[in-house]
Amino acid sequence: VQLVESGGGSVQAGESLRLVCVIHDYTGPRRSVAWFRHAAGMEREGVALISWDGSTLYQDCVRGRFTIYSDNTKNTLYLQMNNLKPEDTAMYYCAVTDSWYPALIASLFQYWGEGTQVTVAA
Repeated sequence: VQLVESGGGSVQAGESLRLVCVIHDYTGPRRSVAWFRHAAGMEREGVALISWDGSTLYQDCVRGRFTIYSDNTKNTLYLQMNNLKPEDTAMYYCAVTDSWYPALIASLFQYWGEGTQVTVAA
């Protein structure tokens, strides 16, 4: 299984970015996908998730600004990030789990990408 992220970059506060994650060779019984982020000096945190049943879950601090969606025909996951803030600066990772009960908990996810950096200047 390979997950490849792209779309990160450096932007000004208030601008937008769209992250992309292509998922290769995953054949698990069910698939839930998520975005996590890890900022310097902080714990890794879950950002948004699409469950195998189609439901979505967002971290409170991004709800209303970020949108997670997927194109299953292309095995691709997206994270549309609007109105970015300096505190959104982090390395962003996509991840996949076959858990029946997915949540924004890193230990539930079996497969991870290498990450894409997002930097937001004030």
